[in-house]
Amino acid sequence: MDYRQIPALFVADAPGLDFLNSVATPVDEQIDWIVDGAGLLDWLEQAGMVPADALAEMRERFASAELDVMAAQARELREWFRRFVNASKGRPLTAGDLGELEPLNRLLERDERYGALVPGEDAAFELRERRRWKSPESLLMPIAEALARLVCDEDFTQVKACEGPRCTLLFADHTRGHARRWCSMAVCGNRAKVAAHRKRRKDLQDA
Repeated sequence: MDYRQIPALFVADAPGLDFLNSVATPVDEQIDWIVDGAGLLDWLEQAGMVPADALAEMRERFASAELDVMAAQARELREWFRRFVNASKGRPLTAGDLGELEPLNRLLERDERYGALVPGEDAAFELRERRRWKSPESLLMPIAEALARLVCDEDFTQVKACEGPRCTLLFADHTRGHARRWCSMAVCGNRAKVAAHRKRRKDLQDA
C-alpha cells in the first residue's frame, strides 16, 4: 500500500517509538512511510521534527536520489534500534546497555546545534536551541535525538508491543496502573473486542 494514502501513525506516546512505528501494518498490508526520500521528509513534517521551511529548502536544494539515500539510512537506523528495543523492553536499562547504543552516540556526534535568542513569553528573551540543516544527513539528527531521549527518559519496563495478533506497533505505557494493551482502542482494541464477542457467541451456540 502506498504510504501517501494514509497519514503516519503517532500512537506511541514517545517520539522515538513513533519513529519505529513508521513501518507498520495498520490494516491488512504493511506500509513503510519512509520508503523513499519524499516519504522521509513527509514523515518528519508530520512528526513535527523538522521546521517546514527547512524541509522546503531540502526539497529545492537536493536531488531526490540524495534524499533517497538518507531514507535508506533512516530505515537502517530504525531496524537497528528496533532490535535494541525488542531486546530491552520490559526491563530497566542499565549502564551496561551503553555499548549497544554506541552507534547512536556516533550519529549524535555529527549534529550541528546552536543557541539563539528569541522573543520570550515570561521575559523579553529566551535562549532556544536551533539546528543547522546543511545537508540531507542533518535530517537524521532529530530522529537520533528522539531515540536518545527515549532511552534516557522512558521506563523501559513499560515499553510494550501491541497485543494485536498482526500488529507490529510499539508504545510507552503511560496509563495509570500500566494496563495499556493495544496501540489504539479504535483499531486493535476494537478488533479484540469483536473477536471476543464472536467467540462467546460461538461457545454459546456449541454448548
